[in-house]
Amino acid sequence: MSETVNVIGKVMLVDDNDTDNFISRRIIEITKFADDVIVKNSGKGALDYLRDNENSADDLPDIIFLDINMPIVDGFVFLYEYEKFGNLVKDKCRVIILSSSDNKRDIDKIVNNDYVIKFVTKPLTEKTLEEIQHLEF
Repeated sequence: MSETVNVIGKVMLVDDNDTDNFISRRIIEITKFADDVIVKNSGKGALDYLRDNENSADDLPDIIFLDINMPIVDGFVFLYEYEKFGNLVKDKCRVIILSSSDNKRDIDKIVNNDYVIKFVTKPLTEKTLEEIQHLEF
């Protein structure tokens, strides 16, 4: 029985911290985890991107790395709005929380969301990316 390794075409980083986005993007590029990295520095920007591309599977990310703590549209609001998308978006895009939050209540609340497949603590590492590639989704 062979082990499943997911091929990731496109990822989206959603974080209001430019330094975190830079570090995450570099580790994704260095490890060749994905072919393309889309960076959005707000939950609103990410939702707008998904709305603009919701009928084009090729333009949608396979994985969305989502920060919890952002101004205006935080991770919780993003997920609330995400649930309203059609099946094309929800079937293609897998949400992974990438956060420095250690608030247990926030973590419990967000990992119990139907669309969240994993919670990862910042910074993103090569080991974490390897684990994600072996997840079943």
